[in-house]
Amino acid sequence: MLEGAKSIGAGAATIASAGAAVGIGNVLSSSIHSVARNPSLAKQSFGYAILGFALTEAIASFAPMMASLISSVF
Repeated sequence: MLEGAKSIGAGAATIASAGAAVGIGNVLSSSIHSVARNPSLAKQSFGYAILGFALTEAIASFAPMMASLISSVF
């Protein structure tokens, strides 16, 4: 029973990868829309887009770490 609960917990922790993919899509979409609306701010919005990508990828990197911790430590 405990092994089954570990597997379910590890699988639930990896769902964050799907959320990260959606987040990256939203960041890219917003970046494209902002450059299309105001091309003169393209360089500034690029910096914000890179920050958004980095924060979203941080969540994506935590998901496998939590899954491995759940399945090996607990």
